[in-house]
Amino acid sequence: MTSPARTSRPPKRPESSGLAARIRLGAFRPESTDYFLLLGTTLFLVLLGLVMVLSSSLVESGLENDGDFTSRAVQQATYALVGVPVMLLAGRIPEGFWMRIAWLALGIACALQLLVVATPLGVTVGGNTNWLRLGPVQFQPSELIKVALVLWLGLIVTKKQDHLHSFSQGIMPILLVGGGAIGLVLLGGDLGTVMVMAGMLLGTLFLIGVRLRLLAVPLVAGAIAFWLVAISSENRMRRITAFVQEHCTRYDTADCWQIQHGTFALANGGVFGVGLGNSAAKWSWLPAADNDFIFAIIGEELGLIGAVVVIGLFVVLAIALARIVRNAPTPFGKTVSAAVLVWVVGQACVNIGVVLGVFPVLGVPLPLVSAGGTALLTTLFAIGVVLSVARDPGAPARAAARAEQRRAARATRTARAR
Repeated sequence: MTSPARTSRPPKRPESSGLAARIRLGAFRPESTDYFLLLGTTLFLVLLGLVMVLSSSLVESGLENDGDFTSRAVQQATYALVGVPVMLLAGRIPEGFWMRIAWLALGIACALQLLVVATPLGVTVGGNTNWLRLGPVQFQPSELIKVALVLWLGLIVTKKQDHLHSFSQGIMPILLVGGGAIGLVLLGGDLGTVMVMAGMLLGTLFLIGVRLRLLAVPLVAGAIAFWLVAISSENRMRRITAFVQEHCTRYDTADCWQIQHGTFALANGGVFGVGLGNSAAKWSWLPAADNDFIFAIIGEELGLIGAVVVIGLFVVLAIALARIVRNAPTPFGKTVSAAVLVWVVGQACVNIGVVLGVFPVLGVPLPLVSAGGTALLTTLFAIGVVLSVARDPGAPARAAARAEQRRAARATRTARAR
């Protein structure tokens, strides 16, 4: 009597071994197209910024540092060499880590800003007390508050996801804590930074689906607070009044000097520019040529074509961030991506608008391009957090499915061979 034929079965593979298992566990998560679009655009803007900081700061660096024409550019390059690896590292860290440190980050940033406005450690630059000097180091805690608010918003929105339709239970706590952090910056008188931060807070809530009627009262209250702080400073009010009444069309050497020479620089550049390094405005005619008004130097040296390229890069950056917001798999990912979108792109619009004469001088740098170590580091770090969100959330499932199909095909071929 012959024994029944034994059907051969492929040996079972342990569930925890192999590439497919690592994919299912999330150890392998390929980058998406949006990831590379955001990363590439960011790196291009940083490189462009280094070139333009070198060109726009040559004269001032030489005058301030006994003929060392590249000191500011070398300093900016050093910050970039630190910031880019930090961005790439942040892009590999899971969101759970950011949620765990969000409250701590916001608390430390607010404590540092409190040192600025309440102790002699604060340094006043250009009429705004927004710098902190600790020994040989001088930086802006307000930039740290920006990135801390990004993480904190992601955490608090995740926890209050079911209460965002309620003003008292959902929106009010967010506005109280976020508004308190922004209020510390407002005490230093930096209206430009305050406007960007307030826009980031309210704009993020709007982009993640909070109804506009729930944000109407905070918008009105913010506008009133902005106006009260503006009229409290004679210098600030004079600049705003000159801009509103005359739109800086009458030549003078006081309130409209900066915006007028920014306009002269753009006009001098024409369509094709005067050539890289050949700006006339940077010869002590245009204040903050390597910072707040670096877009004017871009327009002068690279012309209308160069200015349009820079604007186009920020449009591409906005598209990449908007796609990440739309495809984010979690409330945390959607919120932090929306916050960075409003922050970076909104600040770029304000900076370019000031140079073009659309807004009065507000004193905010062009993100990723202007000179400024704290601003560059925090912006790159925030974009790194978004890169961690942009890594393709659907790739693990697709890769696991393909691995399962290949394993089933191999098993079928083995069975047929036997």
